[in-house]
Amino acid sequence: MANILIADDEANLRKVLSVLLSQEGHTATSVANGADALQRVKEGGIDILITDLKMPGITGLELLQKVQRFDHDLPVIVITAHGTVETAVKALKEGAFDYITKPFDKNELRLAVQKAIAARQVSSRHLHDGGDSRGRFQIIGQAEGMKEIYQIIEKVAPTPSTVLITGESGTGKELVATAIHENSPRKQGPFIKVNCAAIPKELMESEFFGYEQGAFTGAVGSKPGRFELADGGTLFLDEIGEIPGAMQVKLLRALQESELERVGGVRTIKVDVRVVTATNRDLPAEIEKGNFRDDLFYRLNVVPISLPPLRERISDIGLLVDTFLTKYNERLNRKVKSLSPQALAALKAYHWPGNIRELENVIERTLLFAESDHIEACDLPEAIRSATGPGAPLTRKSGEETAREALPDINEGNASMKDIVRKATVEIERELIIQALDETRGNVTRAAHLLGISRKGLQNKMKDFGLREDANNK
Repeated sequence: MANILIADDEANLRKVLSVLLSQEGHTATSVANGADALQRVKEGGIDILITDLKMPGITGLELLQKVQRFDHDLPVIVITAHGTVETAVKALKEGAFDYITKPFDKNELRLAVQKAIAARQVSSRHLHDGGDSRGRFQIIGQAEGMKEIYQIIEKVAPTPSTVLITGESGTGKELVATAIHENSPRKQGPFIKVNCAAIPKELMESEFFGYEQGAFTGAVGSKPGRFELADGGTLFLDEIGEIPGAMQVKLLRALQESELERVGGVRTIKVDVRVVTATNRDLPAEIEKGNFRDDLFYRLNVVPISLPPLRERISDIGLLVDTFLTKYNERLNRKVKSLSPQALAALKAYHWPGNIRELENVIERTLLFAESDHIEACDLPEAIRSATGPGAPLTRKSGEETAREALPDINEGNASMKDIVRKATVEIERELIIQALDETRGNVTRAAHLLGISRKGLQNKMKDFGLREDANNK
């Protein structure tokens, strides 16, 4: 269920929409103009915006543009009359999620809202930053792995080549896709984003390629698909691994021939689209299982970009934290200035299975409950303070045994509890790495496998603990 804001200057339409949405279990709020709608969005708590295109003052298209600057991920559904479908298509190219036409069908409204809810739930959250000292292409990061990504973007963006972006959830795949489009000759064209996981399988063909009037029940008019909307620009297909087999064949043909037919149509439509795809799945493994076509994979994987998880770019955590502090101080009206060294060390010791998205959520939650303008380690969630994280690897000794061995040294003097926790955490981590290296006779690759982390991540840890030279000497 969602909190839905309706913006329309017709009182009767606002009432009808509110009743229909309430019957579906949603919370509907309505306003009569674009200015009030923009204010409600800024106040927060809105999951979907439904707006008429023609309103006095701020038009629906202007409202869309202003809302995107404040909340880029907010799905906006525009309402239009039959005679102004071209304007609705323009709104889609400007970033609207979908449109419905007057008089609208109840099922059409329900489906549009369901898709918007799914997209809102699975959408990646953007990192709004343009500082060159912290990264490039509005992407934050100075780790070696990220510098390699920047070089690839710089080389591939000016070309028409298809790009496949892979990486765990929350690593910033949509940011890379956006950077490729914004730095390409197509940047003045549309950038159409589709989350394949949010589209019901039976509707995927009509979403991609559009449909003609009467093609199926509820198709009261013709509608262009995402490929047509992206003509002259870039089409970003996120979660490409979720596409069913039958649709993979049709997608492959559209990519190879640069043409398509709408559902229920007989006319072939030529399109000029640059396709960028992304997935958190292991597509070669899916090919082995028979879930993904190898010919489609080879067509998509012309230029592969693999994003490193956050645990392999620990040096970027400080930059990301600074960005999120600025962002949520403004959004939550807080004045938190910084994190203590102990708090930052705890963040760097955590495994981050949710990657940058999880880090952003942690910072937002911590700022929300912070009692002062300075965050200490004790203000962080318990999972972060313990610095083990979900599924943390253990070798011969348990974490409790290693901690007990570390505590006698720590308790010498007048160390605070925060210092004890931090030092015990460091000792546990260091001891586990030493054990793994000892068992593998200094073989870093095998030790990383034993610990359940990447080789590069282990090398970074070894460097932090001064173990790299010891391992090289073995």
